[in-house]
Amino acid sequence: MSVVGENRYGKSRVRLMRVNRTGEMHRVREWTLQILLRGDFDECFSEGDNSKILPTDTMKNTVYSLARKSTAGCIEDFAAELIDFFLGRNPQVASAEVSVSQKAWEHLDTNGKPHPSAFVQSSGERQTAKVSRARGGQLSIVSGLDNLIVMKTANSGFEGYIRDSLTTLPPTSDRLFATAVRAEWSYLPEKVDFEKLRGHIRAVLLDSFAAHESKSVQHTLYAMGDAVLSKIPDVAEIELAMPNIHYLLVDLSRFGQDNPNEVFLPTDEPHGYIEARIQREK
Repeated sequence: MSVVGENRYGKSRVRLMRVNRTGEMHRVREWTLQILLRGDFDECFSEGDNSKILPTDTMKNTVYSLARKSTAGCIEDFAAELIDFFLGRNPQVASAEVSVSQKAWEHLDTNGKPHPSAFVQSSGERQTAKVSRARGGQLSIVSGLDNLIVMKTANSGFEGYIRDSLTTLPPTSDRLFATAVRAEWSYLPEKVDFEKLRGHIRAVLLDSFAAHESKSVQHTLYAMGDAVLSKIPDVAEIELAMPNIHYLLVDLSRFGQDNPNEVFLPTDEPHGYIEARIQREK
């Protein structure tokens, strides 16, 4: 006989645009949410009994209804509001998790100053958050950013690696280094200013990337994570994923030309992929 194991269900890809018209400068926030509930749902699977199931369409509607009344200014706080709402109304739910990503809308500059009601999306970078809580437990909050695309044209090399009969990659002390950073971090205190801290963490990551004398993607990834933990005591740990987006030096010798690291072929795949969690020493 079989039994239902661990399970959860919810609504994914719920899209929301919030516009705050208070004051002269409007504010927009475009979010994509995923809601997952875990609880006493076994009989829905085994018996087809839906009596304890909150429809996922209701979850979608809850997002919009709560957004109308919410005072949350950041994705972490809105996710926490949603979790409290679902747990408060649904005793069959043991825990809830809400993940949110936010697009990077910025005020459009016109005549040298930000326009109050016109916006531009200048990059594909996203802010992220994953918030969860079990009934009677504490909130777990992991914030992050995704698709932060950066590149450096100096102070990067890759040498001293294993070379065997299948190795064709030549060592170099001067290469282009490009990556799309994904970062996720957790917090030590229970309550922080998420928006302010996110901006600080992003700035530290960028400063470290720019300044680091890189011997590999791994080397720079560690330096970036270490810088965050060294400079921001509110962060408990940080996980970074950094694909190595390759720019291949074009061989111009067949045309009778040299190429002093100036002409490259951009390529998306295949690419190297590096990730690590940087933690405080215990």
